[in-house]
Amino acid sequence: MDFMKFKGAVAARFEQMKGFPLFRTTVPKDLLWDTYLNSFPEGTNPIYRERCEYDCNCCKQFVRAVGNVVAIVDGHVVSIWDITIDEPAYDTVAKAMAAVVKQHPIDNVFRHTDRTAGTEKNFEALPEPGAVRARDHFFVNIPEAYVVKKAAIGTILGEHRSTFDVMRRGLLEITDEAVSTVQELIEQNSLYRGAEHKPAVDAFARLKAAFKKNPIDEFIWASLSNAARIRNTAIGTLLVDLSEGRELDAAVASFEAKVAPTNYKRPMALVTKAMIDSAKKTIEELGLTSALERRYATIDDITINNVLFADRAVKAQLGGDVFDGLATKSEKPANFDKVEEVTIEQFLAHILPKADTVEVMMDNAHTGNLVSLIAPVDATARGLFKWPNNFSWSYNGEFADSIKERVKAAGGNVTGELCCRLAWDYTDDLDFYMYEPNGNRIYFGCRRQRSSNGGMLDVDANGVDGLRANPVENIFYEQISKMRPGAYVLKVNNYSRRSPGVGFEVEIDIKGEIHRLAYDRVLASGSTVEVATLHVAKGGTVTVEAALPSTTSQKEVWNVKTNSFQKVSAVMLSPNFWNDRQIGNKHFFFMLDGCLNDGKARGFFNEFLVDDLTPHRKVIEMVGSKMKTDLSAYQLSGLGFSSTQRNSLLCRVKGSFSRVIKIIF
Repeated sequence: MDFMKFKGAVAARFEQMKGFPLFRTTVPKDLLWDTYLNSFPEGTNPIYRERCEYDCNCCKQFVRAVGNVVAIVDGHVVSIWDITIDEPAYDTVAKAMAAVVKQHPIDNVFRHTDRTAGTEKNFEALPEPGAVRARDHFFVNIPEAYVVKKAAIGTILGEHRSTFDVMRRGLLEITDEAVSTVQELIEQNSLYRGAEHKPAVDAFARLKAAFKKNPIDEFIWASLSNAARIRNTAIGTLLVDLSEGRELDAAVASFEAKVAPTNYKRPMALVTKAMIDSAKKTIEELGLTSALERRYATIDDITINNVLFADRAVKAQLGGDVFDGLATKSEKPANFDKVEEVTIEQFLAHILPKADTVEVMMDNAHTGNLVSLIAPVDATARGLFKWPNNFSWSYNGEFADSIKERVKAAGGNVTGELCCRLAWDYTDDLDFYMYEPNGNRIYFGCRRQRSSNGGMLDVDANGVDGLRANPVENIFYEQISKMRPGAYVLKVNNYSRRSPGVGFEVEIDIKGEIHRLAYDRVLASGSTVEVATLHVAKGGTVTVEAALPSTTSQKEVWNVKTNSFQKVSAVMLSPNFWNDRQIGNKHFFFMLDGCLNDGKARGFFNEFLVDDLTPHRKVIEMVGSKMKTDLSAYQLSGLGFSSTQRNSLLCRVKGSFSRVIKIIF
């Protein structure tokens, strides 16, 4: 057999491959050498002295050094063993080597510390005096571009592997929608210095389009470029936020907080023409245009089947029994600390069916629970929601559920075991502070940075991130068990007084148990109010010690007085649970006699809508904020309670018996 043919064919293949980027596969070096020796057909690799003819250290070093080198040519992996020679034994070995190399994935680029691999030729002294045998071995010259210093090779390989990993994550996780949205925002000058990021975004868009046609790791290795690391850039964080479903306003605000000066004002809206046209087309195709017009619902809009309790006057309108109504008066309650407690399920099953009248005590802390039922202007409109009726609801402050939903919409974490949420409704720059027992302080200066106790402020409103329509801030801890035992003091500071607004609300959410605290005074610029001290004990229990000034004074909200019993006109579940349907989160509505939403309520929220509208959620979000109800003196409004949030409501029931109970949600 002529080894020179084998050696020459391998060297020639390597020369051909040098015109393409070179890589290594993960095939173990020992496996590669064993495959080489074991692939020779029987009888073609005889024993020479003590070892087989082709079992030599020079060839072994070559195989271990460059035997796993491959190139990517026209989308296909090519190894140095992809050769065809007219020597059957060597041809068999080459095919076996090529197969084992390409069975393993590419792991990194090829780099070498020497200018050559293998040994061209050496000479061996034979036992006979003066006799010498020349032996040929595998040998190639390594191109200069692939030769690096030994001390630097680890760093270089690490950088290339990191680039691959970042590019792969970006191609898999960044959506086409996010890329096109950012491109359009740049085109319409809606991003701060967006033109500077345009080349990188456009290059990544081209990479992603090509990757969709060839979604394999080999494509990524062959396409490593500057655009590969876009995920780790400022514009990349915007692409990732949008891909993960973060609301457009919040995502862009986060981007601008990283790259824009504090006095920067975005010149244009954060919705592209293409996004609007696409959403409009879908709405028209679904026949939902008329369903977007909304109004306050009245008792005439609903049927008796969807009402769990109706006051006698309401029963008359619904076609029920007609009785004279019982007059009720608002009054300051007595001490009800020892009243009987029942769950909402027990109340609905055993107490409400026997009641003639129901009154509830609306505390100051319940102002965030005020809710209005919303109906379509066009009663014949097609279904807009995930449930088979066209009714929706809106809580005080224009949210679907609670302050929690406002935080979620702003991109904040709402799943931590401990979440502290601050909400207000004016343009002052209020700031949330948490003083931890080890002396650390969580505040806007370290937002989105996790403390040693696992806490983080991830939403900061009306400050660096710009003004928000519904300002909220959020401090959360993922796991209470990782918090250092001790006292955590929560405070609110007014960094900048800009408006005549008054007060704020705080939710402290401990594994679903909600503590609501309210401050109803003017907070002067530079002033700080202590909200509460959270005592974290060993074992993960948390107790709340409120520190706010008393908020027990009576006030009027939505035409009803707080801290007094109010007549309930109807009790019902939220529309997503009507007619024995169970879609999403259940809410319990206690509609109050005379309760009037004094503003224009939002007609719908994205989480309500049919799935066909999900791709257009950013445009629909803006449409929803504009499609508000008109003011009306006829409406169904009252108190709403979510089944997923702990709360309580003092209730006075009259019927065959009269008693005061505390309903636990």
